[in-house]
Amino acid sequence: MKRVFSMLILACVGLIALAGCGNEPTKEEAKTEAAPEAAPAGGSIVLGVAGAHSGDLASYGLPSVNAAKLVAKMYNDKGGVLGRQVVIQAEDEQCKPELATNVATKLVSDKVTIVMGHICSGATKAAMPIYRDAKLICMSPSATNPPLTQSGDYPNFFRTIASDDAQAKMGVDYAIQTLGAKKIAVLHDKGDYGKGYAEFAKSFIEQGGQAQVVLFEGVTPGAVDYSAVVNKVRQSGADAVIFGGYHPEASKIVSQMRKKQMKTPFLSDDGVKDDTFIKVAGADAEGVYASGPRDISSNPIYQQAIEQHKAAFGSEPGAFFPEAYSASLALLNAIEKAGSTEYDAVIKALRSEYVETPVGKISFDEKGDAIGVGFSMYQVQDGKFVELK
Repeated sequence: MKRVFSMLILACVGLIALAGCGNEPTKEEAKTEAAPEAAPAGGSIVLGVAGAHSGDLASYGLPSVNAAKLVAKMYNDKGGVLGRQVVIQAEDEQCKPELATNVATKLVSDKVTIVMGHICSGATKAAMPIYRDAKLICMSPSATNPPLTQSGDYPNFFRTIASDDAQAKMGVDYAIQTLGAKKIAVLHDKGDYGKGYAEFAKSFIEQGGQAQVVLFEGVTPGAVDYSAVVNKVRQSGADAVIFGGYHPEASKIVSQMRKKQMKTPFLSDDGVKDDTFIKVAGADAEGVYASGPRDISSNPIYQQAIEQHKAAFGSEPGAFFPEAYSASLALLNAIEKAGSTEYDAVIKALRSEYVETPVGKISFDEKGDAIGVGFSMYQVQDGKFVELK
């Protein structure tokens, strides 16, 4: 009897699942959401969106999903791309390399048309060999690790953001030339992104000869107590700290420095330039410097994209939204200009056709870097990041 009862329960659960749990999708969701197990061949254009959609770094990844939805809807309202509707297949990897390979394998297996993502450099680096071998084109709005393009290993990879060597050079120049630093402690989170940025910073300091690296140290992501490395910074006599990594670690290090009455300037990268850093660090965030994509708010297409987000989702878009919106536009524009989803034709279009986007009028060089994008330095002032001119 117990077995029969269990079977009835399972049957009911199955019926409920088939009925979509009783929640009918909205018309907008029906146009932009997609969860096909296998992409329809010759039917829809399936835009895979890979990144951190949950976990500590979701504030970086969720804006890219919203950006892709808005761009897909815009194309679909005009009849689609090459007469085919655009659907989104979002896959969450929490910026974890081990999950990123699973996501890449699933997107390849599902035969998506093209991929926007991943978000973090480490996850992107883990996933790229899978996409390359499958000849699947990917474009990241935020993966800044230089070798992703400069190594030449991934001819199928593009990005709508400048690389870490550019922002590391900016951070070093700002610390030395503007803040007058002579002794700099360089910290990182041991990841591909954070350590890569830190190594470039160290190299630029040493090559410049105007300051010295007094400490180069990695920290363990997710740790609760960073007092040991903070004590090392104090003992090093550093008059500036440059950190490569993300906001969870940066917020803890800064807070512990300030609790020890250390007013040493703290500079970091676009992994820290996020409102979540300010929310977590609170008052300790004041005065922190971080580089990020330059202010493009005067661009009418940027303004239009922001308004679209507010109208559709009722909120400000968040980090890397303009870059993700631009990447989605660039990918679909390339398919349209190529007149095909064929790999070589789309690659050629990405490298030869310019497209107007929220981050400006861009195309891509032979390595996959966007032509026409760059970084600015920001500082937390009165609880928000302000671009420094």
